[in-house]
Amino acid sequence: MTGIAQRLARPVERALGGGGLPVRLRAWDGSEAGPAGAPVVVLRSRAALRRLLWEPGELGLAQAYVLGELDVEGDLAEGLRTVWRAVRERGLRPRRMPTRDRLRAAGTALRLGALGPRPPAPRTQAALDGAVHSRARDRAAISHHYDLSNAFYRLLMDGSMAYSCAYWTSDDPSYGLARAQHDKLELICRKLGLRKGARLLDVGCGWGSLSLHAAEHHGARVVGVTLSREQRDFVRGRIEERGLADRVEVRLQDYRELEEEAGGCFDAVATVEMGEHVGDAQYPAFAAILHRMLRPGGRLLVQQMSRGARAPGGGAFIESYVAPDMHMRPLGATVGLLEAAGLEVRGTESLREHYVRTVGAWHRTLEERWEEFAALVGEETARVWRLYLVGGALAFEERRMGVDQIVAVRPAADGTSGMPATPAGWYLPAGAASPASSAGAAGPDGPAGPQGPAAPAGVAR
Repeated sequence: MTGIAQRLARPVERALGGGGLPVRLRAWDGSEAGPAGAPVVVLRSRAALRRLLWEPGELGLAQAYVLGELDVEGDLAEGLRTVWRAVRERGLRPRRMPTRDRLRAAGTALRLGALGPRPPAPRTQAALDGAVHSRARDRAAISHHYDLSNAFYRLLMDGSMAYSCAYWTSDDPSYGLARAQHDKLELICRKLGLRKGARLLDVGCGWGSLSLHAAEHHGARVVGVTLSREQRDFVRGRIEERGLADRVEVRLQDYRELEEEAGGCFDAVATVEMGEHVGDAQYPAFAAILHRMLRPGGRLLVQQMSRGARAPGGGAFIESYVAPDMHMRPLGATVGLLEAAGLEVRGTESLREHYVRTVGAWHRTLEERWEEFAALVGEETARVWRLYLVGGALAFEERRMGVDQIVAVRPAADGTSGMPATPAGWYLPAGAASPASSAGAAGPDGPAGPQGPAAPAGVAR
């Protein structure tokens, strides 16, 4: 008797446009079909097949995976890598099946007992209401991901609670994520030219890693804004613990509310992996606000994810489970939007490979402490994060996604930028003073003058 996997293989191949399965398929009866030695995709029950009939493509596969109806045996990353390789090399795409093929597929599903009503979406899938990128919906989108629990993120990340791409400056085995995050925070502060008394606006401050680092190590006076209550409360706790109430203020505030405040108040503005949440239509206004908040000669640093020119960016899974309503564009398009707002872009730096290592470190922590994560947030949420981290690392590895640091300045009316002639001081080794400057000295443009500060040694905690 023909096994279930063999009976499913033919309609799946037809749906993909022919050419054979890129993976090996194992069905709930133990039967297998597909190339020997390929990663094994396991359909654990008829529920997985029913879900895929109702929701074919990436979203249905993700739903089945997070619920455990579908699994990948062995290395999930290698399974996803194999599928993406087949997509590139064979041009595999789900296609609209002719009526005859659809009737055959329906007949197969009927005989396998997989027909039935649409299965409910997993509870971990975002369900947002209202106009896209309205203030209320943006707040709900941010809460969906970032308000999961501070305990979860504390378990996943290093002590700085930096939830963004790190900057890996060493291959020494003793050099890990905490040092790489410290070096990223230090790089940002140097690029912004922060000195004692400099006023920094941290838009989308997260758990405060940059705000606290800038205040503690560079003497900056910082205002951080976030839409996440969990993040706001966490940062306030750290401000109190470290005695930084006179230097750091954190607000539960939408970036659009900054329009109501006086402009030109800040020597530097940073927004680290927050711009992806703004939306394409809203980004010109966002860039205008960043420009407005800077004094003439003030610097901006945008660290933001991008997509390849012919890559889709996030995709159905990430946008449904991780970052609802996110939008990525090629780096050049973002540079154009910043320039259109009146900012002068002075340099860009790709951190794409750095994100492969960063996400890899988070994923290792997740797997090593899997039982703790599952106990804290549930198996379904833990599986969402496994798929997110593995898939994200692969997207950066294969250049479907990137991440970049963009340095810009708001020029004075006469065109003066106040920028150093070269960026050499940004990349000094830890502990070395930048040329012709020392921490706390005032430059020609005030506290955030053109030269960088002395770089403190040690790791942010």
